[in-house]
Amino acid sequence: MKARPIRCLISAGPTREYFDPVRYVSNPSTGKMGYALAEAAIEAGWEVDLVSGPVSLPAPEGACVHSVMTGAEMFESIGKLFGECDILIMTAALIDFRPRSKAAHKVKKDVLDMVVDMEPVVDVLATMGKLKTTQFIVGFAAETNDVEVYARRKLETKNADYIVANQIGVEGSGFGSDDNEIILLGRDGSRRVMGPASKRALGTDLVAQFQVELDTHLSLK
Repeated sequence: MKARPIRCLISAGPTREYFDPVRYVSNPSTGKMGYALAEAAIEAGWEVDLVSGPVSLPAPEGACVHSVMTGAEMFESIGKLFGECDILIMTAALIDFRPRSKAAHKVKKDVLDMVVDMEPVVDVLATMGKLKTTQFIVGFAAETNDVEVYARRKLETKNADYIVANQIGVEGSGFGSDDNEIILLGRDGSRRVMGPASKRALGTDLVAQFQVELDTHLSLK
């Protein structure tokens, strides 16, 4: 009997948290790494659900794209799809905090409060880590310093199987770049440096790595 395709759930891009209908806080994520992984997963024969924040990239052919804007929307979309997936790859760069209240109309600058009360956004990766049963979870850690220290901490606290760590703020890698250099850290203590290479090439290499893991993982289910 032919094995069923691997069901892959990928998050990509930034989220936006709004102060009013026209002002928001976000980050420079372009979604390139997540979209590259989606393309590589489709080429590998996987079924791909792509939960995407606002990006300027064409949808990967063959992926089922779920467009979201805020962290709450991303959490809701991933939550609905998580139970049926075999692997969750969280490349999205979610904003960690949001304004506690959002104005219904544009706030005029002469009355705009320069101090905004913020509240935490739900930690999607940590929540899925607590909910997982047989799912394989891969998180991403973009750091400006002490990259491996923070990535290893994230690996443990989020109950992930792998964390892909990369340093941002370095020319030729990170947000907005077509290339990257990453460190793949596993729960088993493994460490693999990948790149510098294009994000598309890294996506292909990562999918190949996870394919080996999933072949074993799924055979034991």
